[in-house]
Amino acid sequence: MGEVSKFMSQKMPRAVGLLGGGVIGGGWAARFLLNGVNVRLYGASPSAVERVQKMLANARRAYRRLTPLPLPPEGTLTAVQTVAEAVRGVELVQESAPERLELKQELLAAADRETAPETLICSSTSGLRPSLLQAQMQHRDRLLVAHPFNPVYLLPLVELCASQGAATESLARAAEIYRAVGMHPIVVRKEMDGFIANRLQEAMWREALWLVHDDIATVQEVDDAIRYSFGLRRAVIGPFRVGGGGTGMRQFLEKWGPGLKWPWSKLTDVPELTDAFVDKLVKQTDARGENSTGPELEQKRDDCLVAVLQGLRSQNYGAGETLARWERDLRGRSLRLRNAPRS
Repeated sequence: MGEVSKFMSQKMPRAVGLLGGGVIGGGWAARFLLNGVNVRLYGASPSAVERVQKMLANARRAYRRLTPLPLPPEGTLTAVQTVAEAVRGVELVQESAPERLELKQELLAAADRETAPETLICSSTSGLRPSLLQAQMQHRDRLLVAHPFNPVYLLPLVELCASQGAATESLARAAEIYRAVGMHPIVVRKEMDGFIANRLQEAMWREALWLVHDDIATVQEVDDAIRYSFGLRRAVIGPFRVGGGGTGMRQFLEKWGPGLKWPWSKLTDVPELTDAFVDKLVKQTDARGENSTGPELEQKRDDCLVAVLQGLRSQNYGAGETLARWERDLRGRSLRLRNAPRS
């Protein structure tokens, strides 16, 4: 076995137990199966397996377009009737039941009783704190939140969150497993409702609701305002990505920071930009180790946006449809100039 294959086999689980076969559970099943991992599925709904099979078919289609590389032999999907059957002998348990605390506590406690103490148990909850989820478990330090985004088989982010006192080894092992199946794990440093990405999403969602409520925009106009502008940019750069490292961050805050208190939105509760807070932002920006200048970052941004726009154009959708329409106009103008009579 080559070194790369040996490394990957150490991180990739042989089998996972999935508790829940809805949209998220089905997405997990597809991601694991297409990475060659065997899946045991416990779903309360009789239609869970059929739903997962349909999602798996969608994922196969998407992966054929996503990468030209051959995928490993698919894992085996086994539907089971009990939690015990789903979790015995697996390296990872992934709970994706509906967002009801009592239900999740019951499932996680059952998984805890039926697995070896070293087995990782993760919840896909969108916002419940791990300290609440683990209340009925005996081996609480191995419970983690591993919150993905729909569709799980395509979107790579998974937010890892542990309760205070949880073993750091569990976080490291979970991150290795999720990386092995093509995901990008980030660790939420403190327990908090909603974690990171959902809190950002909800802030925008609240403002979107106010814009329609106050008759400032229609739902179509709000959607278009996002997907034709910063929605494209956010696929490339986050809100803290500025050129010039820490110095660039300080200059950015000096220029734009005061505007955060302007009543442009309903959400105006902003942390004070004290010297200590600005220094913290500057220090973390420098810690990235990226010394790109403003022009260099702009060129990288432009290159990535061109790739995103061309991808959307291939589907004739959203901003890609706008690009295609502009190109048709360019061809028409070029043709008219070419055929215009010369004086």
